[in-house]
Amino acid sequence: MLIRKPADIEPSEITPKDVYLNRRQFMVTSAGGLLVAADAMAALTAKPGTPLKDEKTNSLKEATTYNNYYEFGVDKEDPAKHAGSLKTRPWSVVVEGEVAKPKTFSIEELLKFAPLEERIYRMRCVEGWSMVIPWIGFSLAALLKQVEPTGKGKYVAFETLNDPKQMPGVKYPILDWPYREGLRMDEAMHPLTILSVGMYGDVLPNQNGAPIRLVVPWKYGFKSIKSIVRIRVVEQQPKTSWNMAAPNEYGFYSNVNPKVDHPRWSQATERRIGEFSRRKTLLFNGYADQVAGLYGGMDLLKYF
Repeated sequence: MLIRKPADIEPSEITPKDVYLNRRQFMVTSAGGLLVAADAMAALTAKPGTPLKDEKTNSLKEATTYNNYYEFGVDKEDPAKHAGSLKTRPWSVVVEGEVAKPKTFSIEELLKFAPLEERIYRMRCVEGWSMVIPWIGFSLAALLKQVEPTGKGKYVAFETLNDPKQMPGVKYPILDWPYREGLRMDEAMHPLTILSVGMYGDVLPNQNGAPIRLVVPWKYGFKSIKSIVRIRVVEQQPKTSWNMAAPNEYGFYSNVNPKVDHPRWSQATERRIGEFSRRKTLLFNGYADQVAGLYGGMDLLKYF
């Protein structure tokens, strides 16, 4: 077993047996990367943001069949249907820009150099739905410390793979591909910000951003960029995909804020997937105690 699985997940919610066995075979043949990390993953401990009182973790089926990943289609079911075409080995992530030690990391190297942890986070979509997901990953700060950002590095920019052969949605001008996102340096270095390589005790499924994705739980979900191939430390605020596409709808910061409505709908409430009634949206998605200090003195209505 890669790591323990949440006790409230029923066998019926786990991947079908044939797929499960194929994943296990995949891990055995993936250049030893995940096997090298197995001991660390077996010793996971809960970190900031967990546990979430009176909030049940969403099922694996819910988390893997209801996704936004436009590179594989615009409907929520499309990523699960089409992301099987994505090849996650070999895979590398270029880390460059305003750093003293730029480097290209293989996914196997990334699995080795930082301890992997389980983080159970609320995730809130800008469209008004939410989930609670147990991620497996490591601190983004650990990776950035490896390359030693210089004093000029004020922001961190990210890019997703851009391959029309593997990603059918890239053939359509929905966005200016590749998908791009960015964080301010202090946001990137915050202990809640992680790079995820797994979920629900197993490897990260393709439709959820395999083999490595960003998770920033106090921001709307589109900030948590998937299938990362490039990270750049930069001096100026980077351009980001949805902000370029519709700047009046998607701000650079995109912090979850019930007082800042989307132009086409309210953000005051949300629908937790699997629940009938709506919940009140929490400022910073419920992580205000941990992250509000990052935005002291800022007008959160202006810098949305």
